Amino acid sequence: MELKYFRLIKTIAEEGSLANSSERLFLTQSALSHQLRDLEERLGFKVFYRSRNKWELTNEGTELYKLANKLFSSIDESFNTIKDIKEGSKGSIKLSAECQSFFHTIPEFIQKMGILYPEIDIDLSLGATHQTISQILSNEIDIAIVTSKPSSEELTSIKVYGDEIFAIMHKENSLNALDYVEASHFSDIHLLINSFPLEGVSVYEHFLRPNNINPKKISAIPFTEITLSMIKANMGIMCAPKWQLKSFKLPEDISFKRISKNGLKRNHYLVVKSANRNKKYIHDFVSSFEEDFL
Repeated sequence: MELKYFRLIKTIAEEGSLANSSERLFLTQSALSHQLRDLEERLGFKVFYRSRNKWELTNEGTELYKLANKLFSSIDESFNTIKDIKEGSKGSIKLSAECQSFFHTIPEFIQKMGILYPEIDIDLSLGATHQTISQILSNEIDIAIVTSKPSSEELTSIKVYGDEIFAIMHKENSLNALDYVEASHFSDIHLLINSFPLEGVSVYEHFLRPNNINPKKISAIPFTEITLSMIKANMGIMCAPKWQLKSFKLPEDISFKRISKNGLKRNHYLVVKSANRNKKYIHDFVSSFEEDFL
C-alpha cells in the first residue's frame, strides 16, 4: 500500500470532508475521489462512510488511520534523528603532522573531504610539527599524524599507513655501490633534511639516534626541488619514502638505496584525544583518512 493512500486517509479523517482535504493536499476533489475509490477497490472494503456533510471512518478505516499516524510519526522521528546526525557532523578540525613528507599529500585529501563533508572545516597547522602530541594534549590541535605511537591514556592512536624510508643519492656517490647503507655510513655524509629539530626527522629518530650516530654535516632545506638539485650535483643525501617524490620530476642519475639490511620501515598513526574520538565529525574524518591511506 503506497504512502500516498495513508496520507489520503489521515487527511480526510482529520478534515472531515473531501473539499477541505482537497485544499490541504493540493489536489482536486475529483482526483481525491478517484484515489479513494481505487484504494477501496484494492482493499475490498469501505474506508469511509460518506454523507453530504460528514465523512466517518469505518472500523477498518479506523485501523488504517491509526497505522497512518504511526507511520508518519515514525517518519518525522527519523528525519529529526537525521537532522541531529547532520548537526553532529559540523565541526572544525586543526590537523598537523610530525613528518613533513605528509604535507605533500594532505591537501589533496582535505580537498576531497571538502566535497564529501562540506560542514567539516579542516585547518592545516604547519608550525612546530615536532610538538604535535603536546599540542593535542593542550587542545592547540585536534588530530596529529605521527610515526611513534604515544603512550598517554588521554590519547587514542589509529594506525593508518606504513612505508619505507630510502637513502636518496647520486649514482656516483660511494655509498651507491653498497647493497644497503648502515648507520655507521651516515657519520661521514652531508644529510639534507626538511627542517630542524632532528627529533622530527624520521631517519634520525628511528635509526641514527638509537645507534648513537650523527652525520658529519646536516642542512635544513624546506624545498624538495632544491634538495633534489643538490643530490643531482652529488652534494648530499636525503632520506624519504618513495611516495613523497611522486609529484616531482626526478633526475635520471639519482638512486634509492635501502637503509639497513631489512629496510627502515615505519608506521603512521592518527592521534586524537580519547574524549573526542566519538564526536561525529572526528569519526567521519578518521574513517575517511583510514579509507584513503590504509
